[in-house]
Amino acid sequence: MSAHQHSPAIGPLPSAVEPRVVTASWASPAVRLLAVVAISGGFALASSMPMPRGPVTATQGVGVIIASVLVGAASAYLLRSRWAMLVVPLAYIVAYELSRIGIGGASLGFPRFDSTNGIAAFLFGRGFHGLLALIPMVVGVSIGLAIVRPRRRLALVPTAILSLAIVGLAILVALPGSTPPVLGADGQPVPGSIAELTKVELGGQEQGLLIRASDPDDPVLLYLSGGPGQSDLAFGRALLEPLVDDFVVVVWDQRGTGTSYGAIDPTSDLTLGQAVADTIALADHLRERFGEEKIYLLGESWGTTLGVLAVQERPDLFHAYIGSGQMVSQRVTDQIIWRDLLAYAQETENWALYDQVLTLGEPPYRDTPWANSLVMGYYSALETPYTPPAAYVERGTSSDLGPFFGIMGSEYGFVDKANAIRGLVDMFSLMYPQIQGVDFRADVPELAVPVWVLDGEYELSGRRDLSHEWFAQLSAPHKEMVTYTDSGHSVVFEQADAFHRLMVDEIVPNTYGR
Repeated sequence: MSAHQHSPAIGPLPSAVEPRVVTASWASPAVRLLAVVAISGGFALASSMPMPRGPVTATQGVGVIIASVLVGAASAYLLRSRWAMLVVPLAYIVAYELSRIGIGGASLGFPRFDSTNGIAAFLFGRGFHGLLALIPMVVGVSIGLAIVRPRRRLALVPTAILSLAIVGLAILVALPGSTPPVLGADGQPVPGSIAELTKVELGGQEQGLLIRASDPDDPVLLYLSGGPGQSDLAFGRALLEPLVDDFVVVVWDQRGTGTSYGAIDPTSDLTLGQAVADTIALADHLRERFGEEKIYLLGESWGTTLGVLAVQERPDLFHAYIGSGQMVSQRVTDQIIWRDLLAYAQETENWALYDQVLTLGEPPYRDTPWANSLVMGYYSALETPYTPPAAYVERGTSSDLGPFFGIMGSEYGFVDKANAIRGLVDMFSLMYPQIQGVDFRADVPELAVPVWVLDGEYELSGRRDLSHEWFAQLSAPHKEMVTYTDSGHSVVFEQADAFHRLMVDEIVPNTYGR
């Protein structure tokens, strides 16, 4: 073969071949699957940094809905398979759950379906998050598949309907809570009255308030909810409404509860000392806003623990302290109720209950809040039956409160309704163990302000006996226990009209401006 008859050299591949190689590689199902998992999981991890508990505000809720639709559509476009319906939500769930490890609060613990509270915690915690993220994500997948797979275009009609439903959900989430105006005897709004939901920064965290008053120049009454963790915005509006005629009534969502649920993190700040500091800071804020030298402090149940400690620390801020469902030692109360429930189970020969209570062990319970939930479910069995005032029953049943501590009340936006339930579960699990060492019989022998205790004749003896014992030894400039014969634990709610008269006729004339 001559020199010029050599074999032809293999030159570079045609440029058209290279894109085919890249396309074939990208089209690999495994590669596309990994990309989709990375997108969905990355979205979950990025979301979990500002929202470890999922969306806790309306803005976050709407943002999650929109982002979930986009992530679902993009993932379906890449995967080009109906498997995206399963892969995308599953990757999101796994990544989010891994990011939550170590985050405090019972609603993020292992799901419990052995009690109403456990089911509610799951539904309003993880279930609510799923509603705002997973369902829009699946709709987004459907949109993406309809775009990339012509045969799927027959599904455009149901996809469009689902898309409209997601738009409706976003609008529902975005709607804020509201409180109705204060009405006069003529049924019309009172000129110059206050009816507002607002936020105030306490201890570095924004916390929610409901303020209602016929006249902003009236004395200020701050109400502290029970729990720990209960939100009473709607209850306070519906059941304490008689007081609005003569007081600026302030109902506070404490840190980590209801409209203040976002303030639950960092949980290292959720201490009894911080709760007391928040109360004092709020009292100072209200004095300044309404131009008052002092305010009145009303506590209900856990709110009485918080209230007494705040008054003990800063008596100069308060005209008087009023306790309803007064707590003294939560640990001793729990122990008495535990023994009473054990005796009840024995007397009624309910041996299944007997074994359950015995298994719980004497308080403090190790399994907070679920053990407490079981015991609380039998409070009505331990109470002596009684008939509360008709006005209380009427206010509680004719209003828009709904179940679960009034979460259907207008004061709660859509996200707030979920927050009210998960806040109760989480705050109870985080704060309740911290108050086990409190015992006012030793810790609070005196208060430097006048004290009124509203006493319900049908209160559980585990609470009432301790309340009487502490009150008997308490030293105060003035102290008075007012007993109501048709009340149990929530005296101020049951006796709102009588309490209104007590405030106007006795407490204010003897304390205001002094």
